[in-house]
Amino acid sequence: MKTRIIGAIVALILAIVGAFALVIYVRGADVRAAQGAELQNVYVVQETIPKGTAGEVVGDFAKLDTVPARNLVEGAVTDLSVLDGLVADADLLPGEQLAEARFIDPLELAARGEVPVPDGMQEVTITVPADRMVGGAVQPGSTVGVVYTTSTESEFANEDKAITQFIFHRMLVTRIVAGADVAVNDDEDESNSPQMVNTFLVTIAATTPQVEKLVYGAEQQLDGNGGIWLTLEPETADQGGSTPRSGENIFG
Repeated sequence: MKTRIIGAIVALILAIVGAFALVIYVRGADVRAAQGAELQNVYVVQETIPKGTAGEVVGDFAKLDTVPARNLVEGAVTDLSVLDGLVADADLLPGEQLAEARFIDPLELAARGEVPVPDGMQEVTITVPADRMVGGAVQPGSTVGVVYTTSTESEFANEDKAITQFIFHRMLVTRIVAGADVAVNDDEDESNSPQMVNTFLVTIAATTPQVEKLVYGAEQQLDGNGGIWLTLEPETADQGGSTPRSGENIFG
């Protein structure tokens, strides 16, 4: 009888101790869980972000969300302004957290020959002397304005007038390769030795009508009937005020 009583008392004590230990463990687990479940803001991809997408438009593909702090990726983006001036280094898929490491300088992407061609466009290459492309400062990934000028020798020049005007704005340069040096001689002074002019093969993303105009301009340049100039044209450039320029209004 006494043995049973003692056994019951011991069992009760063990049950109490066990219950107390379980409460302590559960409380500790709750604390650990609460610490791990601390939520942090981060931008999460909603629609696939294609490789080469500019950081300025990433907000169209992602939204601000919250994730547990323990699941936050390194360099997680909580402010989209940190991506300004950068482009996506690879396709980013829905559900991914935006991370700064997935974005790079567009010139770095261009240096690998990986400037994406926008959908519906094709590439065309024209030869441009260095002094007609901002001294060679135009790079893959740059956006350029295209200025075309005729000469008085052009069969389409009205009344022997040379005309100059912008024909395109903000065209995307996808590739640049150093071209052959071209010898330029002054026919009026035979004593002058030929001057070597540095040229570049500039590849541009263009629509079908744009390709036609660029090729026409390049052919006229080769024939001495015209010329193409490229300007560095950022998004902030003012494109207003363009008009055909000739000797009649160059000073107006």
